[in-house]
Amino acid sequence: MDKEKKKQIIKLCVAIFILAVILVLVAAIMIRYQVEGDKNMPFNLSKIIIVSTAEGNEAEGKKKWNFDVLQNNDVYIYIDKNENYWGEEKIIKSVKLENINITKVPTKGEINIYMPNSVDGRLFDYSEEYLVQEGKLEYKGADKSNPQTLEIGSNGGNLVLSFSNTGLGTYSSDKDKEITHDGTLLKRLKVTNEEIQFDVNFDLVITVDNCSYRTNMTLQMPCGDITSEGTSSIEKTDFSDLVFKRE
Repeated sequence: MDKEKKKQIIKLCVAIFILAVILVLVAAIMIRYQVEGDKNMPFNLSKIIIVSTAEGNEAEGKKKWNFDVLQNNDVYIYIDKNENYWGEEKIIKSVKLENINITKVPTKGEINIYMPNSVDGRLFDYSEEYLVQEGKLEYKGADKSNPQTLEIGSNGGNLVLSFSNTGLGTYSSDKDKEITHDGTLLKRLKVTNEEIQFDVNFDLVITVDNCSYRTNMTLQMPCGDITSEGTSSIEKTDFSDLVFKRE
C-alpha cells in the first residue's frame, strides 16, 4: 500500500473518530436535558402556597343553621425573575395551567376548579360562572399581577386558583349557639381528613417573548389537619424534582 493511500485511510479514521465523539457528546447533552431540563430560564417557579379550609353557604331549611359545606383549597403560584439568567432580557407573555386533572379522587364529595372572582369582594365566588373550563387556565402578562382580571406581572408575579370539594353535604342544627366557618365544620358532618384527600396534576407553562417552558407537577390537598385546625397552609419552595423543558 503506497503512502498516499495510508494517509487517506488515516484521515478517514480520524474523521470517523471525531464524528463518533461529536455524536456521543450530542447524545449525552440530549440525555442530560431530558433528565435535568432547562437550567437557564429567564423566570423560575419560586414557591407555591396552599391554604386549606372549609366554609358553609346558606341553604334552605327550617332550622337555625342550614349550610352547604364546601372544603376549599386556594393555590398561589409565584413566578419570579431568575437573577442568574445570562441571556437577553425577557418578559412574561403568559402563564398557563393546562391538562388539569384530579388523579386521585376523594372518597367523599366532588372536586371543582375555580378561577378568581372578577368583581370586588371575595377572592373566590364558588358559582358555575367561575368554573375553570376544559382543564386549563391562562394568566396574561401585564404591568402587575391582578387575579380578578387573570393577569400576572410581566416581570414576575403570582397567579391563584381554587380547588373546592362541593359535594360534602348540608349541615342543619338548632342547637349550636354559633358556627365557625372553617375546617371544623367538617367534624359536624362527621367527615374525616382521610375521606377528603385528593391529588391534582397539571402542566405549568411559562411563556416569554419567543419561547415557552413546560413542566408537570402533582399537588396533594387539603394540607394539614383542617378538621381540628380549622385552616391549614403549606409553602413549597423546593422544586428540584421538577423538569422544565423548552417548547
